[in-house]
Amino acid sequence: MRPYEVMIIFDPDLDAENIREIVERSVGQLEAKGAERGAVDFWGKRRLAYEIDHRSDGYYVVLQARAEPGAMEELHRTLSLADEVIRHKVLRVPDHVYGKTVGAPVAE
Repeated sequence: MRPYEVMIIFDPDLDAENIREIVERSVGQLEAKGAERGAVDFWGKRRLAYEIDHRSDGYYVVLQARAEPGAMEELHRTLSLADEVIRHKVLRVPDHVYGKTVGAPVAE
């Protein structure tokens, strides 16, 4: 399995509870494909660098997971189709960096 980091920018009009449900559903989708859950960090509402779909704010969430490439491709497809998601990015991170970028405890 490979380590991944996913940044998701949600519609800022959604409430925090709906966003948590969507994130849990996404993580559950990964776990159903055999992935290992990593840290999930809710950054909250932030100003976008530029407008996206006439929005200047977004609700940011960063999650980490160890998964097979097929599971991450399925998550990418699901997030691309979700109306609540303004933007998302799936990144493959190096093994030595995994767990250090979101605020998860660092094993030494």
